[in-house]
Amino acid sequence: MASNRPSTLLLRVDGFGWQDCLATGPGSAILGSLLFSALFPPPMSAKFLLRVAGTLLLAWAAAAACVALHTPLPWMLGPLVATSVLSMAGAPTESWGPLRNGGQWAIGAALGLYFTPEVSALVGSLWWAIVLGIGWALLLGWGFGAWLYRLHAPRMHGVPASMLRSTSYFAGAIGAASEMTLLSERENARTDLVAASHSLRLLIVTITIPFALQWSGLQGLDILIPTVRDVSWPGLALLALLTGAGALVMDRLGRANPWFMGAMLVSMAVTMAGLHLSAVPQAVVNAAQLVIGVSLGVRFRAEFLHTAPRWLASVAVGTFGLMGICAAFAAVLAWATGLPWVTLLLGTSPGGITEMAITAKVLQLGVPVVTAFQVCRLIAVLMLVGPMFRRIYPPTEGGSAI
Repeated sequence: MASNRPSTLLLRVDGFGWQDCLATGPGSAILGSLLFSALFPPPMSAKFLLRVAGTLLLAWAAAAACVALHTPLPWMLGPLVATSVLSMAGAPTESWGPLRNGGQWAIGAALGLYFTPEVSALVGSLWWAIVLGIGWALLLGWGFGAWLYRLHAPRMHGVPASMLRSTSYFAGAIGAASEMTLLSERENARTDLVAASHSLRLLIVTITIPFALQWSGLQGLDILIPTVRDVSWPGLALLALLTGAGALVMDRLGRANPWFMGAMLVSMAVTMAGLHLSAVPQAVVNAAQLVIGVSLGVRFRAEFLHTAPRWLASVAVGTFGLMGICAAFAAVLAWATGLPWVTLLLGTSPGGITEMAITAKVLQLGVPVVTAFQVCRLIAVLMLVGPMFRRIYPPTEGGSAI
């Protein structure tokens, strides 16, 4: 039940708002300039900017059409589908990295507002389920990679067994596409196949699950809503500065998804401390989903369709199998924890953290639980998947089969 008290907590220091104290000092000016330079590097060519503008206009039209058609996640799926289709058709679509970073920053800040002290305690009590989810993801990724290897080893004679083994392993890993591609390169894998596998799997999961949930009516089950639902412009400015600083730190440290993770962790810390700054305006959240959808869609260029068709077909079939297996695992966790099955489905699905968290937010399906499962899994996979590969398949094995 909503509270009658104001949603923005104003602490006063000698009659001066604390937001003003922090937002008007020289430090904020320096931080603001750093954020601006990080998000908006030197100007690009006019041709590039024209492509970006045209792609954004197309994405907006696709999102507006999806809103009119009442499709799930219209501001992300509309741009994603439209951009990917046109990109594969050879259209000159383009995504600008700073816009994608800004979108992840906004989504991360919005998701962190769910982590009140009470919600954080609930998520903390599920540590054992999160650990199980991590182990499950590592096992599932290894099994999927082993299946890919056995399926394609008899056919891909031009690829050495050791290269195909590392390619299959990292293509099957349940992790972020860019990081898995980088790790696979260190193990002499076919990075084009690894990147294509993760992109295709993300596309399938991101489109399939939201539509399935909307058609099933499994939405609006979230009892863990953010306490801050009103926008306070001074509070929003401070929230932006703080979360932006967190994103910059993560970026400088070279962490995965820095603009999402850094912003979310700072927003979580502020919320868990009981400070209610401001909600993130819905228009900003919609715009963030749009640029994220575009950044996903432009991965699928015309040459993508010619990248080992049999390999991509097996990845597509295997992805649907992964979703079915994860649905069964989520049912077991739901029985053990008492949480809604659909929340745990999003938390354990083989999709990306940003996309699954957005799905949970838009459909109101347990954002903190989904985010906690996905974040912990991402961190663990990035730390463990490389050492696991070298442990399971030491170099001394040469080209032996899995």
